[in-house]
Order: sequence, then structure tokens, then C-alpha cells
Amino acid sequence: MNILQAFFLGVLQGATEFLPVSSSGHLVLAPWLLGWPAPGLAFDAVVHWGTAVAVVVYFWRDWASLVPAACRALSSVLRKETRSFPKNLVSGSVDSRLAWLILLGTVPAALIGYLLEDFFEGMFARPVAAAGFLLVTAALLSASERLGRRERDLDTLAWPDALIVGLGQALAIFPGISRSGATIAAGLARGLRREPAARFSFLLATPIILGAGLLKVVDLAQMGGLAAQALVLVIGFLAAGVVGFGCIHFLLRYLQRRRLYPFAIYCAAAGVACLLVALSKGI
Repeated sequence: MNILQAFFLGVLQGATEFLPVSSSGHLVLAPWLLGWPAPGLAFDAVVHWGTAVAVVVYFWRDWASLVPAACRALSSVLRKETRSFPKNLVSGSVDSRLAWLILLGTVPAALIGYLLEDFFEGMFARPVAAAGFLLVTAALLSASERLGRRERDLDTLAWPDALIVGLGQALAIFPGISRSGATIAAGLARGLRREPAARFSFLLATPIILGAGLLKVVDLAQMGGLAAQALVLVIGFLAAGVVGFGCIHFLLRYLQRRRLYPFAIYCAAAGVACLLVALSKGI
């Protein structure tokens, strides 16, 4: 991989991780369409850490409140009767409730990803599947705009909401199904307004992105010969982080007044175009 390819793929990861158009789908389809070699584990690991840094930095004030509040709530619960644990865990302050709902929403993707890891890894070798799943993302975004009531804020979230949004995040393990798109769509389906749905989506993404990045780094630590790739890895990391930070800011502002339909149209057009290319190649 050369410097230009590293920069392009880093920008692509940073933009599509947070815009509802599927980073996994783009990172499967872009090299395939351009005839580039697969980025490889090392590059995949560092660009994911770039987006992880972006989301942590952007929401550092939120996490500075959420983590201590959750720890205080857990400490308080453990000093009381154990049988009241589930109820008390989400009945404290707004920050503590939100923190534990984020944790609850993380469970489906973490569990399904762990149990079906080999199956999902196989999907990443199938560009046609990624193109098809882009059409699923388009359908999810369009349906959520048509059906969502858009009248609730984050302080009204309950455990069923967190689980449903978490299932949306689990669905996005398929390449081509946007994680932010699926979780925002699930939030809208539960009646959240667009901007709170996007904020919860990004907060919910933080543990998953960090966890996935950590697993990749563990695998990366077992590899040798990374010194020769240092420059392209740094470029990919910086590009993904800077662009990811900007895209988070853009989408939160965008959704205060605008709808998801442009992203749905893009996903549908990209999916159809890639399927036509695959047909023309006889794939």
C-alpha cells in the first residue's frame, strides 16, 4: 500500500464510520473496485483506532460524567440488597442510567460478534454481499424516517430501547449495513428525535469501536515487520481520526434540521452500481 492509498482509505474509514453509509461496506468495495490490494490487519487496526480516538475526544465531556456516575451507581447498588441490583442499576441519575443503558446496548453486538466471528469474517471477502447490504441500509434509513415519531430525548430511554438499538448495532456487523445508520434508525423507530438518536448511536459505538480496535491490536502485536509500514499506518490513523471527528460534528448538526433520505439514496445508488459492476464482471 502506498501513501496515497493509505490516505484515501483512512479518509474513507473516518467518514463512513460515522456517516450512515457503512464503513465496512466501503472498505470492502473500494479496494475491489479500484483494483487495490486488501489493506491488511495492521492498517485495519490503526484506522479503527483513529476513529476510536475521534469519538472519545469528541464526547470526552459526556464520558467524564457518565463513567464516574456509573461507578457511583454500582457502588451504591452493591452496598444494598443484591436482589434489587437490576432495578437500582438504571434508576439513579440521568448520567448513571445512560451509562448502564450504553453497556446494556453493547451486549448484543459483542455477544453475536464473538459467537459468529468466523461467519462474519467470511462475509468480508464477498463484495457482492456488501453491495447488497448497502440496499438494506438504504431501506432501514428510509423506513425509520417514515415511521419514527421523533418526540423523545435521551432522558426518556429505558432498557428495551437500549436493547433494540443494540440489536441494530449487532446487525451492522454485516459489511454494508451501516452501524450508525442501523442504530440511528432503531432509535428513530423507538420515537427518539434525530439528534438524540445520533448522539446515543455515537456513545454506544465507543465501547464497540474500542473493543474491536483492542482485539485487532492484540492480533497486530503478534505480527512482525511493521516498521516498514510505519508511514502508511500513521497517515491512515491521522486521516481516519481527523475526518471522523469532523463527520461526528457534521452529522449531529445536520440531523437537528434535516432528514436521512440523502444517505439512503446514496446507499441505494452505491449498492446498485456495485451490483451492476459485479454482474458485468460475471461475479
